Amino acid sequence: MCSVSVYIALFRGINVGGHNKLPMQELVMTLTELGFRKIETYIRSGNVVFESEAANRAALVQEMRSSIEKRFLFVPDVVVLRSDELTEAAESNPYPEAVEEPKSLHLYFMKSAPQNPDLQRLEEIKGENESFTLLGKVFYLYAPDGIGRSKLAAGIEKALGVSVTARNWRTVTKIRAMAQR
Repeated sequence: MCSVSVYIALFRGINVGGHNKLPMQELVMTLTELGFRKIETYIRSGNVVFESEAANRAALVQEMRSSIEKRFLFVPDVVVLRSDELTEAAESNPYPEAVEEPKSLHLYFMKSAPQNPDLQRLEEIKGENESFTLLGKVFYLYAPDGIGRSKLAAGIEKALGVSVTARNWRTVTKIRAMAQR
């Protein structure tokens, strides 16, 4: 008998500025057709918690991308985490002060750890009140003044050399609670 795992899919760049429209109800239907169960979404930006017997994460990602391409005519970028990986990322938060101001902390999730990140470049462009930490496949950005005009936030992906998708602390804690069924 196969064991069931709880996964989190973090889609990148959907429902932003009228591009890559992916209604959550239709996404749930698409994922249900793939055999995923107990599917829940959180906000329109593409946060999905689901159960699957599949053990091969790369295959899960490929199935999702292919199905969405067929139905919505674009191929989304998606990072899939096991629930324990999201829990570890949350528990490893190096900025506990952000708990009081959840919009001040952003976690950038990656499919793989950066091989040659240019952290020196990020140090050079970070704002006076900004801090960051890279732990494996998660980059933590503490920006108490916000990330809207942050040069650091704008330069993360290039400096890390890998694709990222970010979620603020409030979203991370909400998704984590959803995944702890």
